[in-house]
Amino acid sequence: MVAIRWGSSEKNRHRGGLKPPGGLPHQLDYVILAGFQKFANECCLPWKSTRSLTLSRTCPSAPKLFGGIFDYDQKHERLTEVNRELEDPNVWNKPEYAQELGRERSALAQIVETLDELSGGLADCRDLLEMAVEENDEGAVGDVVAELTRLDEALAKLEFRRMFSGEMDMNNAYLDIQAGSGGTEAQDWANILLRMYLRWASKRGFDATIMELSEGEVAGIKGATVHIKGEYAFGWLRTEIGVHRLVRKSPFDSGARRHTSFSAVFVSPEIDDKVEIEINPADLRIDTYRSSGAGGQHVNTTDSAVRITHVPTNTVVSCQNERSQHANKDTAMKMLRAKLYEQEMQKRNAASQALEDTKSDIGWGHQIRSYVLDASRIKDLRTNIERSDCDKVLDGDIDEYLVASLKSGL
Repeated sequence: MVAIRWGSSEKNRHRGGLKPPGGLPHQLDYVILAGFQKFANECCLPWKSTRSLTLSRTCPSAPKLFGGIFDYDQKHERLTEVNRELEDPNVWNKPEYAQELGRERSALAQIVETLDELSGGLADCRDLLEMAVEENDEGAVGDVVAELTRLDEALAKLEFRRMFSGEMDMNNAYLDIQAGSGGTEAQDWANILLRMYLRWASKRGFDATIMELSEGEVAGIKGATVHIKGEYAFGWLRTEIGVHRLVRKSPFDSGARRHTSFSAVFVSPEIDDKVEIEINPADLRIDTYRSSGAGGQHVNTTDSAVRITHVPTNTVVSCQNERSQHANKDTAMKMLRAKLYEQEMQKRNAASQALEDTKSDIGWGHQIRSYVLDASRIKDLRTNIERSDCDKVLDGDIDEYLVASLKSGL
């Protein structure tokens, strides 16, 4: 932040090589404290870098350390390569690959263009500030302050994106919701969570498709799998893995007594063909069953839905969203690859494995967030973020929880 102080202290006169503006009211000295230089230093914090402290080859005006924490050179070169590929008309012969390139281009362009904007903006502010001092122009100094504030906000957004540093963070995601302890109340709670995440995805402009849904016996759902497509979908949702606890006066209890229910949320990244996941066909048990819900007469009268069980890990995936058994099987295999990949990553990470172990019991003592509706309180037990606007949260306004968990490194 830029601070401007007016004063007549002699020791502040000519500070930083700036001349005091003699034409300003009361002949007061004008001193910019921890302003321009502080912001420039914040843009180039002395992070530990794997790259040498040399000027960028592609953007010489960029501060040196941009090449370290943001890998400016590498991303700029890759952006050029991606643009060249997308300009080739033949790339659209493979729509999925072309879409993947488009997503990569969007992510790279955001970093490269923001760094270019910061570099150019700082240079412009430096020139404008020197002119303002020479011409005693207080209004121009205000413009510099406003521009630095805007650049600071752009830098903060870019810094936030650095939290999506996981190898799969930028991928699409599969989100599974399973009702736990609590019977009908828990199944209704699972349905409320499903609606919350669908609303959240819609607000972010993500595409969410229910791949499989098992309805509850009385109300709600026993479980559901949602395919969420969007930029950094897995990165946003990966900290939601865990048990979610609901406390409320149950609408299913004639005595309106207070009930506690649990549902578990699992998230895994969508895996592309570049990642090799070896699955032995002998380890799979494939079952077909009649699909339920919308889909037309043919879908509802044939065994088009597919359930695949990976016997060694007891991992189960189901898909009934497609119109044919063959398509459901292909989609279910993609979901299985995603789950097996996530399990392998968690085995390699001790912290994630500890979290995975807590999911074995969807009940007391394992929750990550408590939704105490009769007390108008929703609290994340990991970050201590607490809100009282329960209706708004359950309507998909959960970014505050997601951002706090990402910033805390969960």
